[in-house]
Amino acid sequence: MKKLSILLITFLITTSCKEKTKTITQDEMVVETDLKSEKEEWTMLFDGNSFEGWKYYRAEQVTEPWKLENGAMVFYPPKERNDESYNIVTEKEYTNFILSLEWKISEGGNSGIFWGIFEDEKYVKPYETGPEIQVLDNERHPDAKNGPTRQAGALYDMVPPSSSEAVKPAGEWNTVELMVNHKTNKGYAKLNGEMVVEFPVHGEVWDTMITNSKFNGWEGFGKYKTGRIGLQDHADIVSYRNIKIKEL
Repeated sequence: MKKLSILLITFLITTSCKEKTKTITQDEMVVETDLKSEKEEWTMLFDGNSFEGWKYYRAEQVTEPWKLENGAMVFYPPKERNDESYNIVTEKEYTNFILSLEWKISEGGNSGIFWGIFEDEKYVKPYETGPEIQVLDNERHPDAKNGPTRQAGALYDMVPPSSSEAVKPAGEWNTVELMVNHKTNKGYAKLNGEMVVEFPVHGEVWDTMITNSKFNGWEGFGKYKTGRIGLQDHADIVSYRNIKIKEL
């Protein structure tokens, strides 16, 4: 009887261990599947190795003064410009998306992240049509003194960031997540994981925001639901990396 009890206990322990192992394995498979699905939803717009998928605004291949350095695309403003502009845009157009990227600004630097850019001969610069999430050295660039709608993380000249503490100083990497969704009429920008601006992306409120900004009366500004994503040449050194997009 004693021997039978020992065998029964051994069987129960073995069975329990097997069942537990099986359960853990199933959970791991679910997690792996979820991670794989999430990874497949994102498309890399810049892998750190080439400018494939990018072009100059109203021009073609990206070359100097943009350079590839340590997995980042870095803009070095030329000393002599001759009225030339070096804004870069995606070759593909997007409507509803979440964009994720990292940026690092130089001391006293300024740049920006555009969306909804409509490329046309009558629009000389991408900011004539594309709204902008501000990239800025808040401590040193004079634009930061022109009000919170000009500071890092702002929807430029329209919505100020809810916190000026979310941004990291010049020379450090900042992470931005930008959502634009015309299906729900919602947009937002997160800076280093913190929600800093929320806004509609079309309609009456959006139009009023434009009217109350420096863009009032600009023919094409904020009018195009589908357009290119762009990175700004503002005559300062700036770096971007880990750029990816998820279409909604």
